[in-house]
Order: sequence, then C-alpha cells, then structure tokens
Amino acid sequence: MTDVDKQDPRYKQIFLERFRKKLQSDKTGMSDLESFVELPEGITPVAASIGPIKRGSEPLPPWLKLNVPKGMTHRPRFNRIRRSMREKKLSTVCEEAKCPNIGECWGGGEDNGTATATIMVMGSHCTRGCRFCSVLTSRRPPPLDPDEPEKVAAAVHEMGVDYIVMTMVDRDDLPDGGASHVSRCIHTIKEQNPELMLEALVGDFHGDLKVVEQLAATPLSVYAHNIECVERITPRVRDHRATYKQSLQTLEHVTKWTNGKMVTKSSIMLGLGEEEEEVRQTLRDLRTAGVSAVTLGQYLQPSRTRLKVSRYAHPKEFEMWEKEAMSMGFLYCASGPMVRSSYRAGEYYIKSIVKQRENAKGATTMEAVTAADAVAAGA
Repeated sequence: MTDVDKQDPRYKQIFLERFRKKLQSDKTGMSDLESFVELPEGITPVAASIGPIKRGSEPLPPWLKLNVPKGMTHRPRFNRIRRSMREKKLSTVCEEAKCPNIGECWGGGEDNGTATATIMVMGSHCTRGCRFCSVLTSRRPPPLDPDEPEKVAAAVHEMGVDYIVMTMVDRDDLPDGGASHVSRCIHTIKEQNPELMLEALVGDFHGDLKVVEQLAATPLSVYAHNIECVERITPRVRDHRATYKQSLQTLEHVTKWTNGKMVTKSSIMLGLGEEEEEVRQTLRDLRTAGVSAVTLGQYLQPSRTRLKVSRYAHPKEFEMWEKEAMSMGFLYCASGPMVRSSYRAGEYYIKSIVKQRENAKGATTMEAVTAADAVAAGA
C-alpha cells in the first residue's frame, strides 16, 4: 500500500481488493467482507464482479439436510437435558462432536419417545488427535474432577431417562487411561439409578486387557468401542495410538471374558475412502470378535481442519449394509446416513437384547446366552 496515499479516495477500495485476493489465495472462503466493512458510495464490491469464492466442497445431498430442533415450547426434554448439563458443568459428545441428531435424541424423537443423551466424562479435551473428530486435543488436559461421578449420576436422575450412553475422552496421560474414574462413574450412576440401562462407549486403553476387564466387570448393560473405519485407512483416519487390530482385540476380549453375557457394540463411518468389500470385511471381523450390535453412518466433516468427505453414501447403500449385517448374525444394526454410534441407543430392540442377556447372566455357557438372544430376536 506504499504506492497509494491513505488520503486518496481509492485507498479503501484498493486495500480491500488486495486483502480479498490474499484471503482467496489462502482458500479461507471469505467472500462476504462487505458485511463487515462499509464501502464508500459508488464503489462496487469486488465480490459482486467475481462471484462467491467456492469452498472446495460439494453441497450436502437432500437426505442429509435436517430441521433445526424446536424450542422450549415444543421440546421441553431437549431444554431440560441441556440445562442440566450446563448447571453441572458436564460435557456431552452430542455437543462436543457436533452430532446432527442432537435435536431428535434430546427431544425424544418425533413420536415423543424416550430421550437419550450421551454424557462425556473426564473433561472436554482428548489426548488423541483423530482426524475425523472435533473434540479438542491436548497433551496435558486439566485434572479429573473427583466429584464428576456424583454430578453425572445426579444429571442422569434429573433427565428421567431409562437408557443413557456414557462416553469418554482418551486420557493417555493417566496410568490406567482413566479407567478407574470411568468405573466410579458407572457404579455411582447405577447406585442412584438402579433401573437404568447404561451403555459405556470407551477407548482402547492401549490394548491393556486388565483395564478392559475392570470395566467389563462393572454393572454395564452395553460395552461399546468403535472400530470407526476399515483397516486400510485407519492410520490416516485415527490417531496413531489407535489401531484396527487393537480395537478388535478389545471387543473380542470383553465377549470371551464375560462368556458372551455382555452386549458389545461398535460403529463404522462411511465416506472416508473405503471400498465396498472393505466394509463387508470389517463387519465380518466385528462379528468374528463376538460383537452383538453395530451401527453404520455417514462421516460429515465437523470443521475445515478435519478430513474431507470422500463421498456421500446413498440411503439405499445403508439399507444394504443393514441387511448384510443382520444376515451375518448381528443381533442389532442401525444403518443410515444420519446414524451415529449412540443414535437411538435406547430403542426397543436393543433394550430387549440387554434384558435377555441380563436374564442369562446366571448361565455358564455360550449356548445359554445364544438361547437368550433367540428370545430377544423374537421380541
């Protein structure tokens, strides 16, 4: 700008043009600078002549467009859950991971059914940096809140729900990965809410099977751990400390250690560069590991710093995967563009599986558990 005097009437226009070109070259996508800077009368905005700057991503297909959640009058459950989380300074993966189903789950769905929330314990900062996730990353997160188990249990009681999902951030900075804290949360929640069905979506704890056993021994209804994606792209998608085989080993150990009495669950995202046969093989691997329930959903880029979407899978493809999963022997499969690992977790069918497994906990053989599953399948 040294070639134009600041008193020159063209100064502002030239400055804005140069600034906009720099933004465009940086691919920041800002084409609405006029809304922030009032231009002198008679000067045509540059954006009007060059058009909007493209963001480099395809528009969402129609099946991925959602309605904004209704307010207090129409969705009192939604607001009650949000208020309870705020008052107790608790985190939910629904908000931290920018889940698109928050309105449906917290509000109880269009049919005014059971509201479900996914509480995230051990803070809002994760020590891992998976490239699909919007949860904040920190090498040294804040210390754990010793009162969190009581706060979570009280919040769950206030929600008035009969099924809750509790997840966690990875805490590789702690000796046991935070497993003892998670265990305390589970026990405290169940003590104050004995009839509640509790699903825990947990990490891999570096493959430490003793820690896995510690959590599997708690009064859980469902032990969930997400495989996230197919094996080939795992190193690109997930943090280097999370491996495909380690996740499978974790799930398989829970099944074997509990003699098949614990319901296990996992989730796969589509749209990260996977091939059809790879998805099929991942389902086979999960089933071989004894996983009972599986969900498949569309990956959506939560921010520009995260991995881009490679494709938008059509709803019919998700229908195909649901049929294939059930034919492989999974007891439950939720598959759809907007499905997430905790999506409609408390719906009737998975509750039936949990109840039948709980009734079979006195059994000592896998055959007895299989018989209980057959009863659930006929529910």
